[in-house]
Amino acid sequence: MIILGIDPGSRITGFGVLKINSSANQGWSIQHVSHGVILMNPEDTFPVRMKDLGESMREIVDKYNPAHVSVEKIFLGKNADSAFKLGHARGVVLYESARSGADVHEYATRVVKKGIVGSGGASKEEVQFALQRLLNIKAISRVDASDALALAAYHAYQMMNPLQKLKASAKDVDL
Repeated sequence: MIILGIDPGSRITGFGVLKINSSANQGWSIQHVSHGVILMNPEDTFPVRMKDLGESMREIVDKYNPAHVSVEKIFLGKNADSAFKLGHARGVVLYESARSGADVHEYATRVVKKGIVGSGGASKEEVQFALQRLLNIKAISRVDASDALALAAYHAYQMMNPLQKLKASAKDVDL
């Protein structure tokens, strides 16, 4: 099963692709597939950047065919204009994700950081370091990509945790 994590932005959008492997003998594991960023031309108008984001998102979801997409929830910053632009970028991402037929999940940044690092106030560098260890990746060059990978990894663990508990309780039942 493929999970796509997206850290939306109006100029840079990060993406991370993970695969959940499972077997009856070995349980489940998470495998890194890809990560990167979608860079929009800062000199283009905002509508053109959103069009480019949509086209790039469509290429990514068509290429990887994710069953689940994990997207960062919007946060309210000090700059209203930036928040509105981020909202538009999230809208494009949510549209393309839903169009692909994937289940879309949204998580707050602090929740993802706490799940990956153990602290909701962890720095981007701490998250990046933890992901490199968890996913056995030598380097993640952009924090936007590591934020997206964190969203995908967090969702993977959320999905697999109930299944692990279910398997454990099934072993205790005599049939």
